[in-house]
Amino acid sequence: MKIVKVERLIDAGKFSQSKDWKRIENQITKAVKSVEWPPGSGSFTLHDQSGKKRGEGSGVKLIKDACMRNLVSNGWELETKIKYATPKRPGPLDATCRVGDKLFCVEWETGNISSSHRAVNKMALGILKDILIGGLLIVPTREMYNYLTDRIGNFRELEPYFPLWQSIRVKEGLLAVMAIEHDAVSKDVPRMKKGTDGRALQ
Repeated sequence: MKIVKVERLIDAGKFSQSKDWKRIENQITKAVKSVEWPPGSGSFTLHDQSGKKRGEGSGVKLIKDACMRNLVSNGWELETKIKYATPKRPGPLDATCRVGDKLFCVEWETGNISSSHRAVNKMALGILKDILIGGLLIVPTREMYNYLTDRIGNFRELEPYFPLWQSIRVKEGLLAVMAIEHDAVSKDVPRMKKGTDGRALQ
């Protein structure tokens, strides 16, 4: 799996120059690049089929799960529930690691573009409330999007809203969006099974 681009939306204070961030960045990078399809192939090849029609294209849950397993092997916690002191608590964070008395989180997009917005907002809110020291959302590029579940959140559709999050002012924190992409496509590899809800239905 390739990392095509990382866009920093918030980079305040000294965290992004710290040893903690260098360690976290290295762990995330290795976790993403370790994702393979088919398993054991040493690369990430998508089945060459559009995901626009029901029963076609590849799902994203298997991709996410492979990355999450790698993070867990480095001491990360999955599905972390945190309190924002708001009437309705946002959903759990996909993966977190502790940095002092705060958390750094990773969200991997498996839903539509609205889900991507919620994920970034959730992380930004956590930084504003001094619960998170930072967060990273992982989304496919538009090129990868074509082979996945229809309407999956992707970097190109999220990009026009970057100035909104970049306008947030905090004393300390890092918020970023990472664009990932497949290494190749082939009709000789199986498609990845999709989920069982909404547009992810096979």
